[in-house]
Amino acid sequence: MKRYRILTMGCMSLLCNLSAVALARPQDEVSANSPDIASVQSVYDGRVLPDIQARTFRNIDRLFPTRTVNRDMRGKPLAEDLRNFDDLKIESDGKAYDIYDYISLNRIGGLLVLKDDKIVFEDYELGNTPTSRWMSMSVAKSITSTLIGAAIKDGHIKSIDDDLTVYLPELKGSAYDGVSVKNLLRMASGVKWDETYTNPRSDRRRMLELQQAGKPGEIVKFMASLPRAAPPGTVWNYSTGETHIAGALVRAAVGRPVAEYLSDKIWSKIGAQDDATWWLEAPNGLEVGGSGFSATLRDYARFGLFVLNGGKVGDTQVVPEGWFDQAGRPQDLADKTVNYGYMWWPLAAPAGSPNQDAFQARGIFGQSVYVNPRERLVIVHWGARSKPTGIQPVRDPEFYAAVVRKLQFK
Repeated sequence: MKRYRILTMGCMSLLCNLSAVALARPQDEVSANSPDIASVQSVYDGRVLPDIQARTFRNIDRLFPTRTVNRDMRGKPLAEDLRNFDDLKIESDGKAYDIYDYISLNRIGGLLVLKDDKIVFEDYELGNTPTSRWMSMSVAKSITSTLIGAAIKDGHIKSIDDDLTVYLPELKGSAYDGVSVKNLLRMASGVKWDETYTNPRSDRRRMLELQQAGKPGEIVKFMASLPRAAPPGTVWNYSTGETHIAGALVRAAVGRPVAEYLSDKIWSKIGAQDDATWWLEAPNGLEVGGSGFSATLRDYARFGLFVLNGGKVGDTQVVPEGWFDQAGRPQDLADKTVNYGYMWWPLAAPAGSPNQDAFQARGIFGQSVYVNPRERLVIVHWGARSKPTGIQPVRDPEFYAAVVRKLQFK
């Protein structure tokens, strides 16, 4: 029986042995009395039991048609400098936790820490292995926004201040007419949208229904039918529909499928060990820009390293210089500052604190790619929390801060 090498907190005898045995079992062993994977509606409702939830997240590409994001067959191993995390001290909401608490209470399915371009910690749980792919939820939004940066660098999009209708003329006459690429990236289009995952009547669930119907172009038509709620650039409103428009923008500007462009510009260049997959709105249709991207833990970490390096691979600058300095910082809208960048989440930590200047790609149920340029640190984790939002016993920012402090004083 093949045993996977699990890089844990010093590998404490029985715990480590049990993990290795668990990961050696068939990845998706199914009980005779349980369903195979959950429906997409039950996932968004937060009404899935743990075993089925983990199996669903690992096989999310079975829920909708997908397109492959091809790697370069050569790949590139990540260097290792493994540390023992048993002494990690996390303070969250006035309580003290350790690494075992964080992984267990937050239902972590995979956790990897890169410091100075080297893996210092790696752990797999919930039946995952180093070759498992796991869904990203809204981490995909940050990938899509990065591709807009690449399209600007390549000259496919002339300016971040261009109107969307320059590239998507089908939006003329809609609430998106007059919305700039920049305001789309900041989710400040002013178009009305309800993101509530658990409400069957929300716009987010309507988008999901259209994806299930599998008719090309219907989601863009739906977005074009929405009313205006505020002038562009004045109000922030989180919208997965907005990122579908962002995916449509990439497709129209570069003249190629989004997954193919991602493969060409990033995935085949960063040494990815495996192909990734991305949901489509219909067979052979447009990628869903805000969700449905699935990859291995180390490949998410490689993407984080690409971002940490300013969007550069070797000597090649893939996005405009300084792109992530803007993408990962709070944005000024009208008379207030919003803690959101170009589809990235700034940590908005005060100067001198561990998370200063850090930002993250973040998805519901506990997915994250955290990037801290000051500390040369990337943290990637998969989550299988019981509800889409609001369930986080040990707060992620406090965990990140604890990791920064530990590695500062190694």
